[in-house]
Amino acid sequence: QVQLVESGGGLVQAGGSLRLSCTASGTIFSIKGMGWYHQTPGKEREWVARISEGGATNLTRRVQGRFTISRDNAKNTVYLYMNSLNPEDTGVYYCFAVHERASRFQLHWGQGTQVTVSS
Repeated sequence: QVQLVESGGGLVQAGGSLRLSCTASGTIFSIKGMGWYHQTPGKEREWVARISEGGATNLTRRVQGRFTISRDNAKNTVYLYMNSLNPEDTGVYYCFAVHERASRFQLHWGQGTQVTVSS
């Protein structure tokens, strides 16, 4: 019932910035939290950030002070503002959304967007 499409990835030098976007379509009114995961090649997927439907945010310690998550419900979009990027931030960033239907929660994923940080 929910489709997620990410954009904004690319190649950036260390210390640079990127803004990732994830736009949802479908039953938008039923979406609860949204957020981002990061996966480095050869490693497991790591949670990065989340934002509730009311705007409360949480970030993993690794990116606190550098990344910011926000959402624009009018545009059905969640953003990840990434500043002071370093090579460890390289990887695929996946958007997720928690969808409530019939009092049950479902997790939906986007296809991912590649971020490469050069040193």
